[in-house]
This record gives sequence, structure tokens and C-alpha cells, in this order.
Amino acid sequence: MADVFDDERAEDLSNSADESNTDDLDLSAEESLDDDEDLDGGVIHDDYDDFDDDDEDDYDDYDDYEDYEDATVADVDFVVALYREDGEPTVVELPFPAANDLDEMISQLSRLPGDGGALGVVSIAGEFFVLCRVRGNKIQVLLNDSLASCDWPIARDVMDYLGIEVPSEDDDDEVIGDLGMLEDQGVSEFEMEQIAGDADEDSDQLVLQIVDEMHFGAQFDKVVN
Repeated sequence: MADVFDDERAEDLSNSADESNTDDLDLSAEESLDDDEDLDGGVIHDDYDDFDDDDEDDYDDYDDYEDYEDATVADVDFVVALYREDGEPTVVELPFPAANDLDEMISQLSRLPGDGGALGVVSIAGEFFVLCRVRGNKIQVLLNDSLASCDWPIARDVMDYLGIEVPSEDDDDEVIGDLGMLEDQGVSEFEMEQIAGDADEDSDQLVLQIVDEMHFGAQFDKVVN
């Protein structure tokens, strides 16, 4: 009888030990999960913070451009391309979006067959003009009034393309870009500086002076007028 009792007692003690070990394992697993959750939570939280910071920067850049209104048809004096094909001067109108977007102008100019590349010209409201010359992978730009970048998208694009900060409206205006971009077309750096820096003349008339120096005057008049 004592042997039976001893066997039963031993079995009860064994079961109790198993249950205790199981409880310890469960508790240990729960603690491990809690630790993992704390660790993961910290990492995810930091990542989301980084994403939020990036998004805020993107929104700030977007807001900067949102303050600009595109030039309307009434604002644009002309947006054209000049090039020579087999030595003959040719002038064609560019699609209207090129008057507000430098990338679009570059894209359009790169499709033209000019012997020495193609020159894009846009004049806005008689206030300023932009020149953009595309020759293969070489791109040259000029903006005759830096302050125009405070109000007009195409002027802002030129400043961004050249890596120049948009000035304050209290700053002096200046010619920005490559003054020697048309030397091989008959417009010296000195002449370009004199023409582009003339603050008393309307921008469309300044462009006409440049076009005349390039011997594109007659073709330009036919398209623009």
C-alpha cells in the first residue's frame, strides 16, 4: 500500500514540475515578445519620423512652386525656336507650355534638326526674356532679369537650372547665364551684355535686336507677326 502511495505522490510531483516549467516558458515567451515589441516599436517610430520629415520638405518645395502662376496666352509675347538647316535660317513657333517650363522647352528644342543646335526664345509681358540653346547634350541658358524669377515659372526654372538662389525683390536685377552662348551666331559676349542689360527697353524689342544680329530678322518677323 505504501508503494502505491509513493508512486502516486511521485507522479503528482512530476506533473506539478511540468506545469511549473510550462508556466515559466510561457512567461519567458511573453516577456520576450514584450521586449521585441518595444524594440520594433522604437525602430518603426523613428522610420515614420524620417518619412514625415521628408514629406514635409517635399511639401515645402511644392508650396514654393504653388505660389507661381503660369504666364497666360495674353502674357506671352512669343515663344519660338530658331535654327539653321542646310545653312538656311528657320523660325518656328514652340508649343505654348514651353513658355512656362524650361524642361519642356529643352525637350522641344532637342527634336529640331539645326546644324548648330536650336535656340529657344520666350518673351513675357515685355518684362523679361529667356534664351535656351540646345546642341546635343550641351545646354546654355540666359535670363535677362533675375528679379523675374520672383514671379514667373520659366525665369525660376532658369535660376534653378543654374543652381542660383532666387533673389529677394529688394535686390538689384541682373543678367543671369551664358553671355557668350551666341558668339558663333554673330552676337558677341559684349553685345549680349549690352542688349540683355538694357532695362529701359521692352524684352520683345531686345530679343529682336539679338535676332537681327543673328540674321534671322525676316523669318522671325513672319512667324511672330
